[in-house]
Amino acid sequence: MHIPAKVDYGMRALLTLAALGEPATSEDLARAQGLPTKFLGSIMTDLRRAGLVSSQRGSEGGFRLGRPGSEISVADVMRALDGPLAEVRGLRPELASYEGAAEHLQDVWVAVRASLRAVLEQVSLDDVVRGRLPKQVSRLTQDPDAWQARH
Repeated sequence: MHIPAKVDYGMRALLTLAALGEPATSEDLARAQGLPTKFLGSIMTDLRRAGLVSSQRGSEGGFRLGRPGSEISVADVMRALDGPLAEVRGLRPELASYEGAAEHLQDVWVAVRASLRAVLEQVSLDDVVRGRLPKQVSRLTQDPDAWQARH
């Protein structure tokens, strides 16, 4: 699975907001995470459009979470910034169809999406900030094989 910089940076900014518990400008968030300010500004606009953050102008201004961090999942952020969790040639897995030897490939792609959902929809911003992942997710990270790259 490829996680684009846009999603990584957006997650890092939202996690910083969740940890702060108060409004922050995109410049403050960029500085806190060592991110490119201009790119993060664009990401924050996308997150605002998706309702994951709200913004306020003025001396007390900045971005704040659009809802509690416990109610924003990693999947919410990924969908807002990068679209559906799983696509096959621009189609949702249930819309892909195959024939012959590849007839059951759709089942594999649907299972991949279900696996992603099982992790990404269960982990909230608050879970990550507190370092307390749901048990089923934490269990996956405890398998030494999960940390090994495969080529």
